[in-house]
Amino acid sequence: MTHINEIGTYCLVLAFCFSLAQAGLVVAGKGRGIARYAEGLSLAGAVSIVIAFAILIFAFIRSDFSVVNVAEHSHTDKPLLYKISGAWGSHEGSMLLWCTILLVYGAMITLRGQGLPESLRLKALGVQGLLGAAFVGFTLFSSNPLARLADAPLQGQSLNPALQDPALAFHPPMLYLGYVGMSVVFSFAVAALIEGRLDRAWARWVRPWALLAWSFLTIGITLGAFWAYYELGWGGWWAWDPVENASFMPWLAATALLHSAIVMEKRDSLKAWTVFLGLLAFTFSMMGAFLVRSGLLTSVHSFAVDPQRGILLAAILLLTAGGGFALFALRAPTLAPGGLFATVSRETTLVLNNLLISAALCSVFLGTLYPILMQALFDKTMSVGAPYYLAVFGPIMIVALLLVPVSSLMSWKRADLKGVLQRLAAAFAVAVLAAAIGSLFYKGPTFLSEAEYLVGLIVGFWLIFGTLKLVLERIMPSEAGQAPRKSSGGQSPLPNLTKRFGGALSRLPGVPLATWGMIFAHIGLGVFVLGAVVEGHQRLSVMQGMALGDSVKLGQYELRFQSLYQTPGANYDAQGGVFEVKDGQGRVICQPKPQRRFYPASNQVQSKVALCFTPLDDLYVVMAEPQAGADGIMSWQVRFFYNPWVRLIFFGPLLMALGGCLSLSDRRLRLGIVQKAAKG
Repeated sequence: MTHINEIGTYCLVLAFCFSLAQAGLVVAGKGRGIARYAEGLSLAGAVSIVIAFAILIFAFIRSDFSVVNVAEHSHTDKPLLYKISGAWGSHEGSMLLWCTILLVYGAMITLRGQGLPESLRLKALGVQGLLGAAFVGFTLFSSNPLARLADAPLQGQSLNPALQDPALAFHPPMLYLGYVGMSVVFSFAVAALIEGRLDRAWARWVRPWALLAWSFLTIGITLGAFWAYYELGWGGWWAWDPVENASFMPWLAATALLHSAIVMEKRDSLKAWTVFLGLLAFTFSMMGAFLVRSGLLTSVHSFAVDPQRGILLAAILLLTAGGGFALFALRAPTLAPGGLFATVSRETTLVLNNLLISAALCSVFLGTLYPILMQALFDKTMSVGAPYYLAVFGPIMIVALLLVPVSSLMSWKRADLKGVLQRLAAAFAVAVLAAAIGSLFYKGPTFLSEAEYLVGLIVGFWLIFGTLKLVLERIMPSEAGQAPRKSSGGQSPLPNLTKRFGGALSRLPGVPLATWGMIFAHIGLGVFVLGAVVEGHQRLSVMQGMALGDSVKLGQYELRFQSLYQTPGANYDAQGGVFEVKDGQGRVICQPKPQRRFYPASNQVQSKVALCFTPLDDLYVVMAEPQAGADGIMSWQVRFFYNPWVRLIFFGPLLMALGGCLSLSDRRLRLGIVQKAAKG
């Protein structure tokens, strides 16, 4: 077993060589019949990197402290889940995870791309090989996760306690599956630009890859927000942290790409714009990897690493993105404009949606990089917080979201705007009514706050009810403008209604999975908007020093400090408080038990939040360090939050990701469907 780590390093070397050879064969083998061997090399590189990553995980599981990475981020007392997640809990391990996913995606191009033109597929494999060689080479020569120690310590330093959490164990893999998934879109965009060939088949094959990456990104960002919510103890779920923004920007670009690819597939339009978004989405993904490792940002999400490695990553980013966009600048003028469409059409609404999302993306990009540029150029320290994003990003996205139900009901090529608005009038009226009723329960500090609350509720309910209108039109054709038949002879209309309802249920299985995916995604977006608006405006909080027996009131709730307790954990010792929460009628709602955990291995203390779950709301309690007062009585700083409708914030994105999975289940969008179409 002593040499298994060297085998992992050899596999890493092999993966680098295979990736380099994969790209070299595509470049040198044109017209010589040897370029197709790049397919075998892509499979061999994927197998090699998977073995290397498996060996790293095995080193963590068996606590092999002769490996530097294991010694610095593991401990024998750590639970098994966190030993495994420790493999990607460091800069070196996370880069190996990135490379593993990158090369596996390259192998999937070989396995699932046989229906594409051979020249296009091989060029995409060549670009993927260059990306693999760049990132595997960086990992191997500057961040080797399997580097050995001459004298292995008896015990490791353990993983950061904040990272020892189930949500964060799965957050990086999901996020990287999304980040790196955009590399396939990037590779096919570059390959198409080299070929000078962009058509509907290209868009049809690329869209599932973009949808797959978008779905993983959605899940990864949601897991990260949930971890920040209940692990960091500050009561919120999104702080517009630069590293949070670094994951949000590729998601926005991927969202715009999905809608643009639909237009290209249906109407053979927006070719240049779709390719540009494909390049941009992966560029922002690489930028996220650079920002968290460059030392430019101070964040709970970033890795503290040598800035020299950040410079190497910046070079990879500049060469990769710069090459892609330079090629785009050369080829874009030669791309045919494609099919034409009327001013009032679904294509137009999707284009407008793309422009709005792109403007919102620019606002996030500016807010993220502006402080960095000010620090670098003028040595001025500043920060851009939530007020900027709410003032700039918020209004742009409101307009984009209001367009969503309208676009869903528009016809391709030419549409009747007046007819669509008439069909949506009832849904909009219901949305306004529901928002008006909801706003009765909110008394804001200013009129502007109340107006924001009302508009936010309207947008959320509009997304839900407007999308449900689409469902009704799919399963009940009479709802699309056909008047129901009148009953003759004075007969009751109940049998007709029953018949129509039965017919609607029978039509449900006939709705395509891709349509259901869109429905779930749009409804999930509306659910998220409702949760974010209500939680953001109606959240209540109080912070107070509390001794045993003290109580504090928050809205209709009362929190009482009842007792203390101590309990040992798997690799920590915990001291916690037992609290009791009562509602306005004096009924006991729950007994939260927040903790202060001491981890001896790293000599760190971590607060553990206690949550009282209700169907939609959270009661959130966290304890700080104890301190003795002038009278010698010990007290603890306690923060008590009431977070209404916060559950919707995390449930909505899961519905969106489910929509992505449903769309991918549609045989028309499965990876490799082009193969069947070509044979047909």
